[in-house]
Amino acid sequence: MNEKDMSRRDFLKIVGISTATATAATLAGCGPKGAGNNETGAGTVPVGKMDYRTNPKTGERVSLLGYGCMRWPTLPAPEKGGNVIDQDAVNELIDYAMAHGVNYYDTSPVYVQGWSERSTGLALKRHPRDKFFVATKLSNFSNYTRENSIAMYRRSFEELQVDYIDYYLLHSIGNGGIETFRKRYIENGMIDYLMEERKAGRIRNLGFSFHGTKDVFDEVLAMHDRVHWDFVQIQLNYLDWRYASGNNVNADYLYAELEKRHIPAVIMEPLLGGRLSKVPEHIVARLKQRLPELSVASWAFRFAGTPAGVLTVLSGMTYLEHLQDNLKTYSPLKPVTAEEHEFLQQTADLMKQYPTIPCNDCKYCMPCPYGIDIPAILIHYNKCVNEGNVPESSQDENYRKARRAFLVGYDRSVPKLRQADHCTGCNQCSPHCPQTIDIPKELHRIDKFVEQLKQETL
Repeated sequence: MNEKDMSRRDFLKIVGISTATATAATLAGCGPKGAGNNETGAGTVPVGKMDYRTNPKTGERVSLLGYGCMRWPTLPAPEKGGNVIDQDAVNELIDYAMAHGVNYYDTSPVYVQGWSERSTGLALKRHPRDKFFVATKLSNFSNYTRENSIAMYRRSFEELQVDYIDYYLLHSIGNGGIETFRKRYIENGMIDYLMEERKAGRIRNLGFSFHGTKDVFDEVLAMHDRVHWDFVQIQLNYLDWRYASGNNVNADYLYAELEKRHIPAVIMEPLLGGRLSKVPEHIVARLKQRLPELSVASWAFRFAGTPAGVLTVLSGMTYLEHLQDNLKTYSPLKPVTAEEHEFLQQTADLMKQYPTIPCNDCKYCMPCPYGIDIPAILIHYNKCVNEGNVPESSQDENYRKARRAFLVGYDRSVPKLRQADHCTGCNQCSPHCPQTIDIPKELHRIDKFVEQLKQETL
C-alpha cells in the first residue's frame, strides 16, 4: 500500500463524509458497470447549441467537444480470437455527434489495434468532407526510418479516405526524451518533409501531442520560430493542472507557454482516462453537494473547456450516454468561474491524499508478451481504492466486505491467466506508458496485496 499521512478514517472525518458512505459499493467488482459516478445528468441533449472555437490561422470554427477515436466499441472477432471494431456502432456514434455539432475527430494509426483510422474513415466518408475536421498522427514509435515514417503518413490518407488531413500531429513526443524525438522527426528529415506537405496543402495544420518532461517540451516549443506549430495537444484537467503524475508536466505550465505564443491548445485526457468520472465517494458527495443536477464528469469537461486558448477538448466516448452527457456540457459551455476553479483545485488537493495509479486505459502498454491484461488490473485496483475496498489491515472495520469485493471483482474483471501473478518483470510495457507508471512494480505490489487478502495475512 502507498504511504499515507493520515488514516483513511481520519481523512474522511476531515472532509465530512462518513466511512459508511465512502465505502458503500456492490460487492461484485466494486459496483456494477454504468452505476454510481457514470450518470449522465438530467435533461435532453440540445441541438444546434454546440460551442465553437475559431482557429486563428484558418478562421475555421471547431467544435469545443472533439471526438477521440481511441476507444471505439468492439465485438468478438468471428472465427478467431480478439476483437474487431463494431462499425455499425461507430457509424451511429459519429452520425449522432455530427447531428449535434461535433466536427473534430482525432485518431491514429495505432489506435484500437491499428483499426481506428479505417473505421473512422468509413464512418466519416458518409458525410460531406467540408463538414468535419480529421486529425491523425505520425505514430512511428518503433521504426524511425524515413521510409517507414513516410509510408505510415501516406497510409493514413488511404485508411481515412481523404486527400488532405486537417490536423496532423507528431505523436506523443517526450517519451524517450529529446534524443528519441530527434531520431523520430529531425535526423530522418520528417519535420522538413511534413512542413513541405503543409505547404502543398495536404496538411492543413501541423502540431504535436505531448507526454514527457519540461525540458523536451521547452526545446520542441522553441522550434516554433522555424516550424510554426499550428496547434499543440496537451493533457489538461483539474488534477493535472498542478498535480501531473510521473514525468508529465503540470498543465498550468503547458497551457501558459502555449498562450504566450498564441498557439491553440487541443486538450486530451480531460477525464484522465475516465478516472475523473470515477472519483472516490467522498469526492462525488462534495461535487454533488455543489451542483446536484450535474454529472461528476461534467465538472472535468467544464474545467478543460474554459480557457480561451483551448480549440477543442477530446473525449474517447465509447457509449452513447457518455457522448450525450458531454454534448450537454458543451451545448453551450458554462465556463468555470474563478471561485469554481479554486473549488476544483481544493478537490484535487483532497484526491491527492489517496492517490490511485495514474492509468488512463490507453493500452499503449499492450499487448503483454505474457498475456497479462495490464489496464484491467490497474483499473480494478483504482476502482476499489475509490470505493473504499482496499483495506489497510484485517483490523479495518469493513475488512470482510472489502476483502470479498476486491477478490470477487478481481476474478470477474480479469481472467486468472491474465492476472498480475503472471508478471515476469520483463518491463516491455513501461517505456510505452505516457504516464510513466512503473508497471511491473505496481503489478507486483497488487499481486502481493491479492495474496495477502487470499491468505488473510494483511
